[in-house]
Amino acid sequence: QVQLVESGGGSVQAWGSLRLSCAASGITVSDFCMGWFRQPPAKDREGVAIIDTYSGTFYAAAVQGRFAISKDNAKNTLYLQMSSLNPEDTAMYYCAAYSSSRRGCVSFASSYNYWGQGTQVTVSS
Repeated sequence: QVQLVESGGGSVQAWGSLRLSCAASGITVSDFCMGWFRQPPAKDREGVAIIDTYSGTFYAAAVQGRFAISKDNAKNTLYLQMSSLNPEDTAMYYCAAYSSSRRGCVSFASSYNYWGQGTQVTVSS
């Protein structure tokens, strides 16, 4: 049984930082496309950052230079370091995974078949 468990969300003031963690079981993060997605209130879910099996990364334009995705294969855990947060970053953040037969990973949420329960991030001005 696959489980992805996020933690590290919370409330922070603008320009603050948070680090999200996603502990995986039932899959090996080194073998899967892993991603962070977010869903702001009353908006669609959007891709934030992706890391592939070669540790190549992709970021949404809105977070480029402020967020960093990484993984610890020994701990089987995915991370998202978020800096210079602003109120537009307020959302529920989800960890997700899928197994790709190709090199590289996509950022479409529909391609990801394993999801965590989410962790709330709230940024106040």
